[in-house]
Amino acid sequence: MGKRLKKLKKIKKIRLHHEGTRTLVIGAVLFLAICAFFRYFIPNQIPFYLFSGISICIYLVLVNFFQCPIRCFEGDTEGVVIAPADGKVVVVEEVEENEYFHDKRIMVSIFMSLFNVHANWIPVDGTIKMVKHYNGNFHKAWLPKASEENERCTVVITTADGTEIIARQIAGAMARRIVTYPHEGDACFVDEHLGFIKFGSRVDLFLPLGTEICVKLGDKTVGNETIIAHLKVKSEE
Repeated sequence: MGKRLKKLKKIKKIRLHHEGTRTLVIGAVLFLAICAFFRYFIPNQIPFYLFSGISICIYLVLVNFFQCPIRCFEGDTEGVVIAPADGKVVVVEEVEENEYFHDKRIMVSIFMSLFNVHANWIPVDGTIKMVKHYNGNFHKAWLPKASEENERCTVVITTADGTEIIARQIAGAMARRIVTYPHEGDACFVDEHLGFIKFGSRVDLFLPLGTEICVKLGDKTVGNETIIAHLKVKSEE
């Protein structure tokens, strides 16, 4: 708990995610330069007002995209799986997980649109057992094949009672960069950031059979707030 509170003090100082600094600065310079060109070198001012309006709208979308909300999960985190991302639940089903477990798991997928915050959070307290990046395609993120064929990063987390889950960051048709912060062997806690995915994408969770799922298809999730599931306590097995 002490380390968790220490981490919280650090992220409370952040308002916009540092992953967006370069994009937002370059975007602002480009928009201002083009607006200045229209304003001073084009006699007809309609293009200036039109481009200015469009630029402001696009920039506001970017600012929202790169937000880094201050969120602290309220409640006991033991056995709880918390949403790793803002978005919409697009998959809740039993599947064969073939990259790590090689057996059946419950898959919960959250799709992040361009209008969602794209910061990702650690879904459970535990220890990072594996972090592995896979090169791949850039299919639309909501398609089923995206989970196994797209560019992705698989993070395996072991909870205190030895339960293993996967949080998989998946690039979408527009995403070209997946950032994952923790390393193998790190202790990880709810409220900490798992990483960031630039532009439309999704995060998959692979949970043990018997897990109590608390969301359904079409539900909206809030990263580090929405409870996705309750893990089955091993002593009860």
